[in-house]
Amino acid sequence: MTGLTPARLGPRDVLRVGAAGLRARPTRVFLSALGIAIGIATMVAVIGISASGQEQLLRQLDQLGTNLLRVQAGDSLMGGEAKLPVNAVEMVKRVGPVTNASATGKVEVTVRRTDKISPLETGGLSVQATTLDILETLEGEVRTGSWLNEATSRYPATVLGSVAAERLGVSRTGTQVWIGNRWFTVTGILETMPLAPEIDRSALIGIEVAKTQLRYDGHPTTIYERSAEEAVGAVRDVLPRTVNPEKPEEVAVSRPSDALAARAAAAGTFTSLLLGLGAVALLVGGVGVANTMVISVLERRREIGLRRSLGATRGQIRTQFITESLLLSTLGGAAGLVLGSIATVAYALAKDWPPVVPTWALGGALLATMTVGVIAGLYPAIRASHLPPTVALATA
Repeated sequence: MTGLTPARLGPRDVLRVGAAGLRARPTRVFLSALGIAIGIATMVAVIGISASGQEQLLRQLDQLGTNLLRVQAGDSLMGGEAKLPVNAVEMVKRVGPVTNASATGKVEVTVRRTDKISPLETGGLSVQATTLDILETLEGEVRTGSWLNEATSRYPATVLGSVAAERLGVSRTGTQVWIGNRWFTVTGILETMPLAPEIDRSALIGIEVAKTQLRYDGHPTTIYERSAEEAVGAVRDVLPRTVNPEKPEEVAVSRPSDALAARAAAAGTFTSLLLGLGAVALLVGGVGVANTMVISVLERRREIGLRRSLGATRGQIRTQFITESLLLSTLGGAAGLVLGSIATVAYALAKDWPPVVPTWALGGALLATMTVGVIAGLYPAIRASHLPPTVALATA
């Protein structure tokens, strides 16, 4: 038989031999595959949740528009706090491409649930005098109750932002809150405004009642302006000189949608950190697979020696154990892909986000799994192939 050529193993034979080794030790295989599954599931879930959050932000941008500009007073040349002119809103509305312009002005008083609470306990909330068309400009909505109108804006009535209502413990209209030195009746509660978070933390009142009862000086603090998308850049350039022709350098113009875009970009930084944790878990899983394969080689010396005695080559022995390691890792990786995708979809639906699992993440996770399987099985496979048949049979 010394002149015979060893039989070649086809792909089906290789898979059958590799799978046979896994079926013989189901508990050990399960525990080893679990480590791989946890690592892959972590990586897929992190990428998927991050992608879902970014998609939600981009959809918010599409819905809210990127044509909103915010105008605020900057610092004066002497380092003090500048003020916008009283007629600044009317001046902004004269700019041709401008479609909407509204304003709020900070009133130097506090809003509290009752008059028994110290004025120092602000809760991070402010009181803002507002023009009546601000909801149209910000495309905001009233969650409960109604918005201020020509009649209610003249009297002690207020509409609370979403955060302000939560911190004050107000959930229905008709409730009274203490603003300045008197009671104001809550007529409405607003929905969250992603492009104007300062409104969420405010109690909004009419300009007239703010002037007559709370000593508001009439200077707007923030002007919100919308124009045609294609004209935003040009409008942004002319707003400082339009708002304050004498001191345009004291006017600051920003684009609120830039903050949402920055949040979408910044999400990648945190994702990288979590991906690192997933990679560590995958590495630990790979070590578990390598450990399983080393033990498998030690336990199967008789089998290895018998196969070598019957003519199996070192290459065939290496192929058998690498295939077994690859199948073990792939099993764990497939389970991890399913678990990670389920976790992504569940989290996204709980947050009311669009579930997104990038195909490149699935492909990359599968490639990482196969790479770990080959690397983890390489040393045990080489060790098995170098066992002399006589020694393997004698020491088994």
